[in-house]
Amino acid sequence: MNEIFPRESAPTARVMLAFVAGVAAIQWLPSLPPSVALVPAVAGLVGLVRYRWHVLAAVLAGLIWAMALAYLRVADELPRALEQSELRLEGTVASVPEVREGETRFLFEIDAVRAPEGARVPGQVRLTWYRSAVTLKAGERWRFAVKLKRPHGMLNPGGMDYELWLFAHRIGATGYVRESDENQRLAPRPDLFGFQRWRQALSDALEPVLREARFGGILKALVFGDESDITPEQWDVLRKTGTAHLVAISGSHIALIAGWCFALALKLAAVAQVSRWAPMTVAAWAGFAGALAYSGLADFAIPTRRALVMIAVIMAAVVLKRPVRPFHLLLLAGFAVVSVDPLALLAAGFWLSFVAVAAILWVAAHRLRPPRPLRGLWQINWATALALAPLLLLFFRQIPLLSPLANLIAVPLFGIALIPLCLLGAAMLSIHTPLGGSLFGLADELLAHFWKLLDAMAGLPFAQWIQSQPPLWATALALGGALILLAPRGLPARWLGGVLFAPALTWQPTAPAPGQAVLTLLDVGQGLATVVRTHRHTLVFDTGARLSDRFDIGSAVLWPFLTDQGVTRVDTLVISHADIDHMGGAESLARLMPVGLAYGSAPERLPSSRPLPCAEGQDWTWDGVHFEFLWPAGSYRGSENDRSCVLRVTAGPHRALLTGDIEALAEVQLVERYGERLDADVLIAPHHGSDSSSTRPFLQRVSPAYVLVSAGYRNRFGFPASKVLKRYEEVSAQVSNTAELGALRFELGTGSGVQAPVGYRSTYHRYWSWRP
Repeated sequence: MNEIFPRESAPTARVMLAFVAGVAAIQWLPSLPPSVALVPAVAGLVGLVRYRWHVLAAVLAGLIWAMALAYLRVADELPRALEQSELRLEGTVASVPEVREGETRFLFEIDAVRAPEGARVPGQVRLTWYRSAVTLKAGERWRFAVKLKRPHGMLNPGGMDYELWLFAHRIGATGYVRESDENQRLAPRPDLFGFQRWRQALSDALEPVLREARFGGILKALVFGDESDITPEQWDVLRKTGTAHLVAISGSHIALIAGWCFALALKLAAVAQVSRWAPMTVAAWAGFAGALAYSGLADFAIPTRRALVMIAVIMAAVVLKRPVRPFHLLLLAGFAVVSVDPLALLAAGFWLSFVAVAAILWVAAHRLRPPRPLRGLWQINWATALALAPLLLLFFRQIPLLSPLANLIAVPLFGIALIPLCLLGAAMLSIHTPLGGSLFGLADELLAHFWKLLDAMAGLPFAQWIQSQPPLWATALALGGALILLAPRGLPARWLGGVLFAPALTWQPTAPAPGQAVLTLLDVGQGLATVVRTHRHTLVFDTGARLSDRFDIGSAVLWPFLTDQGVTRVDTLVISHADIDHMGGAESLARLMPVGLAYGSAPERLPSSRPLPCAEGQDWTWDGVHFEFLWPAGSYRGSENDRSCVLRVTAGPHRALLTGDIEALAEVQLVERYGERLDADVLIAPHHGSDSSSTRPFLQRVSPAYVLVSAGYRNRFGFPASKVLKRYEEVSAQVSNTAELGALRFELGTGSGVQAPVGYRSTYHRYWSWRP
């Protein structure tokens, strides 16, 4: 450690690392200890400090600090008793509303509530106003009639932890605005939300300027931190080329603006010959002010807050004239970030930012003199790409192989041209709108020319390396390998660094054995998506909903899950019928992953996948597992739901029946055609457990041991219906619901007895997670 940190600073470094370790330990807990545990913990801390056991004291201090903040946030969540109750809230629109496809989504800061006496409501909630003709503005005060529910999100292997996102953003409930005469705008009051009104004014000014721009979503993100208008196709190109980090306002952007402001102020201070303050002090304050202002543009989003803390530490070192080694300064910045936000340790951006800076410092430490600019930029891009590769596999299951080359051009373009043009254009909109629009037009034109290159690079078959998530030990080995590979050329056996990369790059999860199958009913809210894997093949039955033109289950849930399972190709895709909650993710899944054969009951609705009509009697065998369509019959002309494809999967002695949205009429036909041959161990509940399906004769013929329900949490349809649950109970079936258990995993063909499904919430659970 003394080689990296000065000898006198090594104890301080150990104490900071110990504190961070204590904070990290809390974030892995499935549940928090009782709050009374803080009392002996504080007493123990006092004793450790008294006897100068500083490292142990720092660990305990980190534990106490992280626990205390966690208690406060957990206590601010909506009580269960108030879920789905109609409440009257008064407060302020605390974000620039996102308006899309007839929905308005926004944060609402509550300052008054009409609820049952003694009821506690969170300080901030996330609301959606459906089909509203009213235009909301940030900073306005409103009274709303709302229905709320506790923080809850879809939970699947490889997918995003939405509940963690809500917890980190201090959102204690989500809900919607009900249609009511009591919804009305209130008189404004002087408060801190004047800042939000300024952001709203800037957003309103940007909207007509960027409306026709080809890359308006990216330009808006550079100014405002709002990425909602970037199209899925543009995101694909950015991810494949490793340039997505240049779009979101994050650490690199904040550092860039701070650097520009620092250099400009230093030059002006030297020219003006300011004598009261040292030019470096003036420059440091200017750099921090620039970072603060740019963070404000992004509404002080979590990544910008982390970057702002880092900039504050660096500028404080300049103002205080403290000679601090770069690695020690980096550790001090990390300590400050974790102290302010313990949950930062769970964010991919935290680790990516610090490892990238550490890699640059590690490479720069071995140089006797600075390289030429172009060579230096290439070395920095190469070093960061290599160092970040293990983390990109861990967090995102992909490595953009062309990232060093793409960033060699993209970093100067964004840093020297696009970001300054966008910020200058935004500033000019309030002074001379045509000039501001011209600056944005120039930025759009520059980006359009560069995009042709990015698009061509993203289209190359070797643009990215995709595989399943490696374990932590393999990631740690790969990081060590990167450290060795980036060491000076004189280091013996540098090739060992490549060997240390091998476990992470070759890791694959265990596939089902021949004759066995793993069925996973994914947690997709109100919709259906099922994956069946055999030894060498994968079938996807339905692809969930398309919730907007920017979000669907295919890209948000299916692709991450399949990649996490080591799947690189969907051999067969089945779309049971044409309802949007079953076929909504098909297009994006086909865009992100090769799809072989496709079947559907309404093939004309999916022209890009060229599906064949599914019909009874079609069958095939993969790796000893038999697949057979039981329905629809060729002559049947019933409703779209009743024409759903029904697929039976047989592995060894076990059978699973996938039913789509069939209802009573189709169930009657199936019973008449197959009788006792409908028997199955596992039944995917028809039509999400609606009262129009799961008839008694059908259930008695199927006689399932387990019924798996795919339904949204507290969905407006009331699925699964209470009547249907009683019918399942009558046939002695055990019911598992994705809304309560997350993704449901079922193994077929293993042993003689069928085992109960495993809910993902039982294997992945943290103290912020929703509990049944």
